[in-house]
Amino acid sequence: MDARIPFSIEGVVDVERIDGAAADPATPPALLVEIPHGADRRAHYDALRGRLVGDLPKDLNVFFHANTDVGAWNYGRRAAEMVVAAAPERSALVVRCLVPRTFIDTNRLEDATEDLAKSGLTAGIAPYVRHPADRALLLELHRAYVGVVERAVDLVCGNGGFGLCPHTYGPRTMGIAKIDDAIVEELRRAHEPEAWAGWPLRPEIDFITKDPDGAARAPEQIVRQLLAAYRALGLETAECATYTMHPSTQGARWAARYPDRFLCLEVRRDLLVETYTPFEEMRVRPDAVDRIATPLATAIDGWLRARPRPAATGR
Repeated sequence: MDARIPFSIEGVVDVERIDGAAADPATPPALLVEIPHGADRRAHYDALRGRLVGDLPKDLNVFFHANTDVGAWNYGRRAAEMVVAAAPERSALVVRCLVPRTFIDTNRLEDATEDLAKSGLTAGIAPYVRHPADRALLLELHRAYVGVVERAVDLVCGNGGFGLCPHTYGPRTMGIAKIDDAIVEELRRAHEPEAWAGWPLRPEIDFITKDPDGAARAPEQIVRQLLAAYRALGLETAECATYTMHPSTQGARWAARYPDRFLCLEVRRDLLVETYTPFEEMRVRPDAVDRIATPLATAIDGWLRARPRPAATGR
Protein backbone atom coordinates (compact mmCIF):
# COMPACT_ATOMS: atom_id res chain seq x y z
CA MET A 1 0.00 0.00 0.00
CA ASP A 2 1.24 3.49 -0.90
CA ALA A 3 2.37 5.05 2.39
CA ARG A 4 1.19 8.44 1.11
CA ILE A 5 -2.46 7.37 1.24
CA PRO A 6 -4.03 9.22 4.19
CA PHE A 7 -5.82 7.26 6.89
CA SER A 8 -9.41 7.50 8.02
CA ILE A 9 -9.99 9.45 11.25
CA GLU A 10 -12.92 8.41 13.42
CA GLY A 11 -15.65 11.04 13.43
CA VAL A 12 -13.77 13.17 10.90
CA VAL A 13 -13.18 11.40 7.60
CA ASP A 14 -13.58 8.03 5.95
CA VAL A 15 -10.88 7.21 3.40
CA GLU A 16 -11.53 4.27 1.08
CA ARG A 17 -9.25 2.99 -1.66
CA ILE A 18 -11.03 1.05 -4.40
CA ASP A 19 -8.56 -1.17 -6.28
CA GLY A 20 -9.01 -2.84 -9.62
CA ALA A 21 -8.06 -6.49 -9.97
CA ALA A 22 -4.68 -5.58 -11.49
CA ALA A 23 -3.98 -2.41 -9.50
CA ASP A 24 -0.48 -1.83 -8.13
CA PRO A 25 -0.82 -0.81 -4.46
CA ALA A 26 2.27 1.39 -4.81
CA THR A 27 0.82 3.43 -7.69
CA PRO A 28 -1.11 6.61 -6.83
CA PRO A 29 -4.85 6.32 -7.51
CA ALA A 30 -6.11 7.54 -10.87
CA LEU A 31 -9.19 9.20 -9.37
CA LEU A 32 -9.98 11.11 -6.20
CA VAL A 33 -13.60 11.57 -5.15
CA GLU A 34 -13.84 14.07 -2.30
CA ILE A 35 -17.21 14.56 -0.61
CA PRO A 36 -16.85 17.52 1.79
CA HIS A 37 -20.52 17.34 2.79
CA GLY A 38 -20.61 13.58 3.13
CA ALA A 39 -22.04 13.57 6.67
CA ASP A 40 -25.59 12.89 5.50
CA ARG A 41 -26.96 10.43 8.08
CA ARG A 42 -28.72 11.39 11.30
CA ALA A 43 -26.12 9.29 13.14
CA HIS A 44 -23.41 11.67 11.87
CA TYR A 45 -25.30 14.63 13.31
CA ASP A 46 -26.05 12.95 16.63
CA ALA A 47 -22.45 11.84 17.12
CA LEU A 48 -21.03 15.36 16.89
CA ARG A 49 -23.98 17.07 18.59
CA GLY A 50 -23.33 14.84 21.58
CA ARG A 51 -19.79 16.21 21.88
CA LEU A 52 -20.82 19.88 21.95
CA VAL A 53 -21.49 21.53 25.31
CA GLY A 54 -22.98 24.92 24.39
CA ASP A 55 -26.59 25.85 23.72
CA LEU A 56 -27.77 25.49 20.13
CA PRO A 57 -31.05 26.31 18.36
CA LYS A 58 -33.95 23.98 19.12
CA ASP A 59 -34.60 21.25 16.53
CA LEU A 60 -31.34 22.02 14.75
CA ASN A 61 -31.52 18.56 13.20
CA VAL A 62 -34.13 20.08 10.86
CA PHE A 63 -31.42 22.30 9.37
CA PHE A 64 -29.04 19.35 9.19
CA HIS A 65 -31.41 17.29 7.06
CA ALA A 66 -32.40 20.23 4.84
CA ASN A 67 -28.82 21.28 4.18
CA THR A 68 -26.75 18.11 3.95
CA ASP A 69 -25.65 16.66 0.60
CA VAL A 70 -27.79 13.53 0.57
CA GLY A 71 -26.72 11.29 -2.31
CA ALA A 72 -23.39 12.98 -3.06
CA TRP A 73 -21.32 10.20 -1.51
CA ASN A 74 -23.48 7.60 -3.25
CA TYR A 75 -23.09 8.85 -6.80
CA GLY A 76 -19.48 9.90 -6.28
CA ARG A 77 -18.46 6.51 -4.94
CA ARG A 78 -20.43 4.73 -7.66
CA ALA A 79 -18.61 6.74 -10.32
CA ALA A 80 -15.32 5.69 -8.72
CA GLU A 81 -16.35 2.02 -8.88
CA MET A 82 -17.21 2.40 -12.57
CA VAL A 83 -13.94 4.16 -13.42
CA VAL A 84 -11.96 1.37 -11.75
CA ALA A 85 -14.05 -1.34 -13.43
CA ALA A 86 -13.28 0.20 -16.82
CA ALA A 87 -9.53 -0.43 -16.35
CA PRO A 88 -8.52 -3.02 -13.74
CA GLU A 89 -5.05 -1.55 -13.30
CA ARG A 90 -6.62 1.57 -11.79
CA SER A 91 -7.53 2.49 -8.26
CA ALA A 92 -9.63 5.30 -6.85
CA LEU A 93 -9.59 7.13 -3.54
CA VAL A 94 -12.91 8.13 -1.97
CA VAL A 95 -12.67 10.69 0.84
CA ARG A 96 -15.91 11.29 2.75
CA CYS A 97 -16.23 13.97 5.40
CA LEU A 98 -18.06 12.83 8.56
CA VAL A 99 -18.36 16.30 10.13
CA PRO A 100 -21.85 17.78 9.59
CA ARG A 101 -21.78 21.18 7.93
CA THR A 102 -24.54 22.15 10.39
CA PHE A 103 -21.74 22.96 12.84
CA ILE A 104 -18.74 23.71 10.62
CA ASP A 105 -18.33 23.53 6.86
CA THR A 106 -15.12 21.74 5.93
CA ASN A 107 -15.44 23.07 2.38
CA ARG A 108 -14.82 26.60 3.66
CA LEU A 109 -11.64 28.30 4.75
CA GLU A 110 -11.35 28.53 8.53
CA ASP A 111 -12.14 32.24 8.63
CA ALA A 112 -15.10 32.16 6.22
CA THR A 113 -17.94 34.23 7.73
CA GLU A 114 -21.72 34.38 7.47
CA ASP A 115 -21.30 37.10 4.81
CA LEU A 116 -20.97 34.21 2.35
CA ALA A 117 -24.77 34.02 2.32
CA LYS A 118 -24.69 36.78 -0.31
CA SER A 119 -23.01 34.25 -2.61
CA GLY A 120 -25.41 31.44 -1.77
CA LEU A 121 -22.99 29.71 0.59
CA THR A 122 -22.78 28.94 4.30
CA ALA A 123 -20.01 30.09 6.64
CA GLY A 124 -17.18 28.08 8.19
CA ILE A 125 -18.25 27.75 11.83
CA ALA A 126 -21.99 28.29 12.13
CA PRO A 127 -22.70 31.62 13.91
CA TYR A 128 -24.95 29.95 16.50
CA VAL A 129 -21.98 27.91 17.79
CA ARG A 130 -20.60 30.23 20.48
CA HIS A 131 -19.12 28.16 23.29
CA PRO A 132 -15.30 28.43 23.16
CA ALA A 133 -14.81 24.70 23.73
CA ASP A 134 -17.17 23.86 20.87
CA ARG A 135 -15.48 26.27 18.50
CA ALA A 136 -12.07 24.87 19.41
CA LEU A 137 -13.26 21.31 18.81
CA LEU A 138 -14.83 22.17 15.46
CA LEU A 139 -11.69 23.93 14.26
CA GLU A 140 -9.65 20.89 15.28
CA LEU A 141 -11.92 18.62 13.24
CA HIS A 142 -11.87 21.05 10.30
CA ARG A 143 -8.06 21.16 10.24
CA ALA A 144 -7.79 17.40 10.47
CA TYR A 145 -10.16 16.91 7.54
CA VAL A 146 -8.57 19.56 5.33
CA GLY A 147 -5.14 18.07 6.03
CA VAL A 148 -6.29 14.68 4.77
CA VAL A 149 -7.87 16.17 1.66
CA GLU A 150 -4.83 18.26 0.80
CA ARG A 151 -2.65 15.16 0.90
CA ALA A 152 -5.15 13.23 -1.21
CA VAL A 153 -5.54 15.98 -3.82
CA ASP A 154 -1.81 16.33 -4.33
CA LEU A 155 -1.26 12.57 -4.35
CA VAL A 156 -3.86 11.95 -7.05
CA CYS A 157 -4.03 15.13 -9.12
CA GLY A 158 -0.33 15.86 -8.65
CA ASN A 159 0.46 12.52 -10.28
CA GLY A 160 -1.76 12.92 -13.32
CA GLY A 161 -5.04 11.71 -11.84
CA PHE A 162 -8.47 13.33 -11.81
CA GLY A 163 -10.36 14.95 -8.94
CA LEU A 164 -14.15 14.88 -8.57
CA CYS A 165 -16.04 16.85 -5.92
CA PRO A 166 -19.72 15.78 -5.90
CA HIS A 167 -22.41 17.81 -4.14
CA THR A 168 -26.19 17.81 -3.98
CA TYR A 169 -28.58 20.68 -3.30
CA GLY A 170 -32.25 21.23 -2.57
CA PRO A 171 -34.71 21.69 -5.46
CA ARG A 172 -35.32 25.42 -4.92
CA THR A 173 -33.33 28.52 -4.00
CA MET A 174 -35.02 29.85 -0.87
CA GLY A 175 -34.94 33.50 0.12
CA ILE A 176 -33.18 32.99 3.44
CA ALA A 177 -30.82 35.93 3.82
CA LYS A 178 -28.56 34.49 6.52
CA ILE A 179 -27.94 31.52 8.76
CA ASP A 180 -28.47 32.36 12.44
CA ASP A 181 -30.34 31.19 15.54
CA ALA A 182 -33.66 31.48 13.69
CA ILE A 183 -32.67 29.14 10.86
CA VAL A 184 -35.09 26.35 11.82
CA GLU A 185 -38.08 28.72 11.93
CA GLU A 186 -36.96 30.30 8.65
CA LEU A 187 -36.75 26.90 6.99
CA ARG A 188 -40.18 25.86 8.18
CA ARG A 189 -41.71 29.08 6.85
CA ALA A 190 -39.87 28.70 3.55
CA HIS A 191 -41.28 25.19 3.12
CA GLU A 192 -44.90 26.16 3.69
CA PRO A 193 -46.69 25.14 0.45
CA GLU A 194 -47.49 28.66 -0.74
CA ALA A 195 -43.98 29.95 -0.02
CA TRP A 196 -42.29 26.84 -1.43
CA ALA A 197 -44.09 27.12 -4.75
CA GLY A 198 -42.74 30.64 -5.21
CA TRP A 199 -39.04 29.89 -4.84
CA PRO A 200 -37.03 29.54 -8.09
CA LEU A 201 -36.45 25.97 -9.23
CA ARG A 202 -32.78 25.03 -9.57
CA PRO A 203 -31.23 23.17 -12.51
CA GLU A 204 -31.24 19.41 -12.05
CA ILE A 205 -27.47 19.42 -12.55
CA ASP A 206 -25.21 22.45 -12.25
CA PHE A 207 -21.48 22.31 -12.97
CA ILE A 208 -19.41 24.73 -10.88
CA THR A 209 -16.70 25.55 -13.38
CA LYS A 210 -15.68 29.20 -12.94
CA ASP A 211 -14.60 31.56 -10.19
CA PRO A 212 -16.49 34.85 -9.61
CA ASP A 213 -14.22 36.60 -12.14
CA GLY A 214 -14.99 34.05 -14.84
CA ALA A 215 -11.68 32.17 -14.74
CA ALA A 216 -12.04 28.53 -15.76
CA ARG A 217 -11.75 26.05 -12.90
CA ALA A 218 -12.65 22.81 -14.69
CA PRO A 219 -11.56 20.94 -17.84
CA GLU A 220 -13.71 22.35 -20.63
CA GLN A 221 -13.80 19.17 -22.71
CA ILE A 222 -15.26 17.09 -19.88
CA VAL A 223 -17.78 19.78 -19.00
CA ARG A 224 -19.02 19.96 -22.61
CA GLN A 225 -19.24 16.18 -22.80
CA LEU A 226 -21.21 15.95 -19.57
CA LEU A 227 -23.57 18.79 -20.43
CA ALA A 228 -24.47 16.92 -23.63
CA ALA A 229 -24.71 13.53 -21.91
CA TYR A 230 -27.07 14.67 -19.16
CA ARG A 231 -29.20 16.70 -21.55
CA ALA A 232 -29.54 13.57 -23.69
CA LEU A 233 -31.03 11.91 -20.60
CA GLY A 234 -33.61 14.68 -20.41
CA LEU A 235 -32.02 16.44 -17.43
CA GLU A 236 -31.95 20.22 -17.14
CA THR A 237 -28.23 20.92 -16.96
CA ALA A 238 -26.41 24.21 -16.47
CA GLU A 239 -23.03 25.74 -15.75
CA CYS A 240 -22.62 28.08 -12.74
CA ALA A 241 -26.34 28.91 -12.76
CA THR A 242 -26.68 28.65 -8.98
CA TYR A 243 -23.31 29.97 -7.83
CA THR A 244 -19.66 30.18 -8.86
CA MET A 245 -16.60 28.69 -7.22
CA HIS A 246 -16.13 31.16 -4.39
CA PRO A 247 -12.52 31.76 -3.24
CA SER A 248 -13.58 31.11 0.37
CA THR A 249 -14.16 27.43 -0.44
CA GLN A 250 -11.61 24.66 -0.16
CA GLY A 251 -12.83 23.36 -3.51
CA ALA A 252 -11.66 26.59 -5.11
CA ARG A 253 -8.17 25.91 -3.75
CA TRP A 254 -7.99 22.49 -5.33
CA ALA A 255 -9.54 23.61 -8.62
CA ALA A 256 -7.14 26.57 -8.88
CA ARG A 257 -4.22 24.23 -8.23
CA TYR A 258 -5.37 21.67 -10.84
CA PRO A 259 -7.88 23.43 -13.14
CA ASP A 260 -7.40 20.91 -15.95
CA ARG A 261 -8.23 17.88 -13.80
CA PHE A 262 -10.73 18.83 -11.10
CA LEU A 263 -14.52 19.00 -11.39
CA CYS A 264 -17.26 20.14 -8.98
CA LEU A 265 -20.96 19.68 -9.61
CA GLU A 266 -24.34 19.90 -7.89
CA VAL A 267 -27.15 17.40 -8.42
CA ARG A 268 -30.67 18.08 -7.19
CA ARG A 269 -31.42 15.84 -4.22
CA ASP A 270 -34.96 15.07 -5.28
CA LEU A 271 -33.54 13.23 -8.32
CA LEU A 272 -31.66 10.81 -6.09
CA VAL A 273 -34.04 9.87 -3.27
CA GLU A 274 -37.14 7.73 -2.93
CA THR A 275 -39.13 10.58 -1.40
CA TYR A 276 -37.92 14.14 -0.90
CA THR A 277 -38.48 14.84 2.82
CA PRO A 278 -36.20 17.79 3.61
CA PHE A 279 -36.59 17.68 7.39
CA GLU A 280 -35.96 13.94 7.74
CA GLU A 281 -33.36 11.38 6.73
CA MET A 282 -33.85 10.32 3.11
CA ARG A 283 -33.25 7.03 1.31
CA VAL A 284 -31.17 7.14 -1.87
CA ARG A 285 -32.29 5.10 -4.91
CA PRO A 286 -29.57 2.91 -6.48
CA ASP A 287 -31.03 3.30 -9.98
CA ALA A 288 -30.97 7.08 -9.64
CA VAL A 289 -27.36 6.92 -8.45
CA ASP A 290 -26.37 4.90 -11.53
CA ARG A 291 -28.14 7.38 -13.80
CA ILE A 292 -25.97 10.22 -12.48
CA ALA A 293 -22.76 8.24 -12.02
CA THR A 294 -22.59 6.61 -15.45
CA PRO A 295 -21.96 9.76 -17.56
CA LEU A 296 -19.43 10.97 -14.98
CA ALA A 297 -17.53 7.69 -15.07
CA THR A 298 -17.60 7.58 -18.87
CA ALA A 299 -16.18 11.09 -19.15
CA ILE A 300 -13.48 10.54 -16.52
CA ASP A 301 -12.51 7.19 -18.05
CA GLY A 302 -12.07 8.87 -21.42
CA TRP A 303 -10.01 11.66 -19.87
CA LEU A 304 -7.72 9.18 -18.14
CA ARG A 305 -7.23 7.14 -21.32
CA ALA A 306 -6.38 10.23 -23.38
CA ARG A 307 -3.95 11.79 -20.89
CA PRO A 308 -0.72 9.93 -20.16
CA ARG A 309 0.22 9.99 -16.51
CA PRO A 310 3.31 12.11 -15.85
CA ALA A 311 6.13 11.21 -13.51
CA ALA A 312 5.42 11.75 -9.82
CA THR A 313 5.65 15.35 -8.71
CA GLY A 314 7.02 14.56 -5.28
CA ARG A 315 4.41 16.71 -3.56
